[in-house]
Amino acid sequence: MTGDAGDMLSWDESVFRDESVFEIDHVPETFRHRESQLESLKYALRPAVRGSRPLNTVVRGPPGTGKTTAVQKLFGELGARTEVRTVRVNCQVDSTRYAVFSRLFEGIFEYEPPSSGISFKKLFGQITDRLVEEDEVLVVALDDVNYLFYENEASDTLYSLLRAHEAHSGAKIGVIVVSSDLGLDVIDDLDTRVQSVFRPEEVYFPVYDATEIYDILAERAKRGFHDGVIGDGELERVADLTADSGDLRVGIDLLRRAGLNAEMRASKTVSEEDVESAYDKSKHVHLSRSLRGLSDSERDLVRVLAEHDGERAGAVYDAFNDETGLGYTRYSEIINKLDQLGVIDAEYADVDGRGRSRELSLAYDAEAVVDRLE
Repeated sequence: MTGDAGDMLSWDESVFRDESVFEIDHVPETFRHRESQLESLKYALRPAVRGSRPLNTVVRGPPGTGKTTAVQKLFGELGARTEVRTVRVNCQVDSTRYAVFSRLFEGIFEYEPPSSGISFKKLFGQITDRLVEEDEVLVVALDDVNYLFYENEASDTLYSLLRAHEAHSGAKIGVIVVSSDLGLDVIDDLDTRVQSVFRPEEVYFPVYDATEIYDILAERAKRGFHDGVIGDGELERVADLTADSGDLRVGIDLLRRAGLNAEMRASKTVSEEDVESAYDKSKHVHLSRSLRGLSDSERDLVRVLAEHDGERAGAVYDAFNDETGLGYTRYSEIINKLDQLGVIDAEYADVDGRGRSRELSLAYDAEAVVDRLE
């Protein structure tokens, strides 16, 4: 270990002023470079403040472009108004209609519904009854709505929300649909019965450019680290690596891990080596998030794929069936979901004498995938 004693941390010191600033779900005090998107969302939500149903909205953009933060920021402002109730649902966790409405129930009544024995109709009725009784407007954000599509639950969920005012006169519900899957056409992939009533405003969040990334990360570093912990050169390197990934969350996670690396060396400053070594983990932040939301059987298939990377679907299925006992229908459903998530690549190829078969391969290094399944 090198450096003067004055450059070393004592056992009770930290490079962090506020480590929570580097949490992925932290809502920053200053939200930069999304002014036009925020204004568009405010325009759609303004009727709620006047006691009317807000305009429905589709929010689209690649991962790590500020969509969730924008919703949380506006919900924080709306939450201060007693006549507007806001609930954000993480559809990666709550990926069925019943789970979504259970989360809405919890957001409205501030306790969870019974875990069993209550029908969807009753759950739905209790929610709308309370909204009418309290004369409240409910604004629902379906964050990562693509997961509802992967489970074929999106149309039923949206239909129930959009038709609530017909099922219960006086119920006022607006919906913000948030998607990070650019391959998903939210409108076209819904049932026609939903398309006929869903005419949303659209707000797009593009990838941050290099200057914007540096600006945002510099602000996080200023709030999260003590003065002098990270220099301009190291911060520029973090910004460059983040720009390469196109995902701001990579940079935020990278700042935190680089700070932890500096502390491991008992150093008061972050070095470029701290940044480079941290990047090996931070660059997979999207993979880690995708894997966290998988069920046990879905994780089992990812593990089997890591062991049979690049093999045809039939061989992978045999290994998966031996491991889980699940049939081909469920296997095929999981393959489609993992493909949509970007965890795997499933491409059709010609097989001599057998027509076309899918070849499956991981979209990430197999070792990185297995490490994050542990």
